[in-house]
Amino acid sequence: MKRKLFINGEWLEASQYVPLRSPYSEEEIAEIPAATIEEVEKGLEAAFHARKEMALMPSHQRASILEKVVGLLEKRAEEAAKIIAMEAAKPITAARAEVARTIQTYKFAAEEAKRIHGETIPLDAAPGGEGRIAYTVREPIGVIGAITPFNFPMNLVAHKVGPAIASGNSVILKPAGQTPLSALFIAEIFQEAGLPAGALNVITGSGSLIGDKLVTDHRVKKISFTGSPAVGIGIRNKAGLKRVTLELGSNAAVIIDKDTNLDKIISRCVAGAFGFQGQVCISLQRIYVHEQQFDAFVDKFVPAVKELKIGDPLDPKTDVSALITSKDVSRTLEWIDEARAQGAKVITGGEAEGNILLPTVIVDAKPDMRVSCQEVFAPIVVINKVKTVEEAIERVNDSNYGLQAGIYTDNIHTALAAAEQLHVGGVLINDIPTFRVDQMPYGGVKKSGVGREGIKYAIEEMTELKLIVFNKN
Repeated sequence: MKRKLFINGEWLEASQYVPLRSPYSEEEIAEIPAATIEEVEKGLEAAFHARKEMALMPSHQRASILEKVVGLLEKRAEEAAKIIAMEAAKPITAARAEVARTIQTYKFAAEEAKRIHGETIPLDAAPGGEGRIAYTVREPIGVIGAITPFNFPMNLVAHKVGPAIASGNSVILKPAGQTPLSALFIAEIFQEAGLPAGALNVITGSGSLIGDKLVTDHRVKKISFTGSPAVGIGIRNKAGLKRVTLELGSNAAVIIDKDTNLDKIISRCVAGAFGFQGQVCISLQRIYVHEQQFDAFVDKFVPAVKELKIGDPLDPKTDVSALITSKDVSRTLEWIDEARAQGAKVITGGEAEGNILLPTVIVDAKPDMRVSCQEVFAPIVVINKVKTVEEAIERVNDSNYGLQAGIYTDNIHTALAAAEQLHVGGVLINDIPTFRVDQMPYGGVKKSGVGREGIKYAIEEMTELKLIVFNKN
């Protein structure tokens, strides 16, 4: 299957192609365009030209296009899920859940398209402001450069494209190299929904070539990027006065207090740690358990982990499948070996079958081991014993990252203290940090990034606030 670039509402043959292989079977599943700088330029020209039409389009029409996207995606949901499962090795049940969330995300975008508004400012509150009327409006900023990751290849595209279209911008989208098929599929859907030519362009190929062009080109007014801190920091350094939203990952933690009913939370913690092979920015990587509960927690957690089914992502029974690349398998095995060598205990997993890393649980890991202090992005969880919740909060905060964190406790004072003291973008009380619904503000502090996603919050960053003042004097 040979795919084409989507530029200016047309499917264009590319001058170069690369094979796309399944992470699970390693078989070739498609030939993907590797865009040249000239092809990226065509996409930029199209987006720049379309920005005026998008800015003039009434909000009800933008909402209507997004509603049509919702309807078309609902009809083709199973096809969409199979694409995600095939290109990302996401277990099909998780892929179906992602498609359902993608539908919700575009639905929120359709609704928010009609809610973009300003406010009146009482100028006479200041001496000299008498006899004047002031109000604000929000205007689209122009071309949005969207750079998306492999782990939610449809929903994280929706989190950039949805608010961009809702707010009257045009988009040039560069999907992850391993997951271009879902982005090209969404382009088909938008084309069928009646989006004007050039308002969405999908360019596949080298991240450095396309990314550098988008980040440095004066026509692009904002970059919305989800990916690694190293790349995100590079974007921030090159972007100049461009707006940037950077979602850069984490090593998310949960705290389990001494009064927690463990039977109620084990399955939730297992799902948070091992869903989509742990390749989720808010995947549960660190668990801090009060010493009174530690042994009981481990005794219940490990058997639940051993029940996870590994295998083919297209099998509905599969819980854990292949990591996105064989290099990630080698990297994570190296990190596990390093932890073992330094005294940590691997109590289940710790080895690979083909490109599948078996779900791995580690105890007695020091805070400076890579499995603990870096983002593993793999089915690995570290369980730590703590004497107090205060110690746990310190350990959670002792990280370069700060996306989301959770705490399980029955004590309202403990919960409020954690909410106040955890230095993260989102605190989840009586839940794992892996919780997200698509309208909430989502983003982090420290190396987890800058800016917030969630449709309403993304629209604020994709629009310019303009002040208008009438002098009646």
